[in-house]
Amino acid sequence: MVMFLFLVVALAVVVAAVTLAVVGGGEGDGPLPEAAPERLQDPLPPDRPVNRADVESLRFPLAARGYRMADVDDALSRLGAELAERDARIADLESALAGAQASTGGHMPHVSMEKPAQEDQQ
Repeated sequence: MVMFLFLVVALAVVVAAVTLAVVGGGEGDGPLPEAAPERLQDPLPPDRPVNRADVESLRFPLAARGYRMADVDDALSRLGAELAERDARIADLESALAGAQASTGGHMPHVSMEKPAQEDQQ
């Protein structure tokens, strides 16, 4: 019997506390303002092709269920487009090289396919 009375009193205290918190809490303050969504901190550079360091430094902000799908989709679309463009450029260069070698009978002087150093470009 004592335990039953204790549970009834405890239940009444909990109900009263919740009621006061819902009804009486926050008067005059209004609802909490909406938090601005976290956005991508290190976007890929729009003015030049993406390089390895850009991809390695790319960090997506966390959202309620992981990452923001729009940020990840945008980054993957950009990377996919640049990779397709580079693959097409490589294929064009390889076919041009094969055509040049075929027209000279396979006797082409050695041509370096490496990028020139920064000092050579200036």
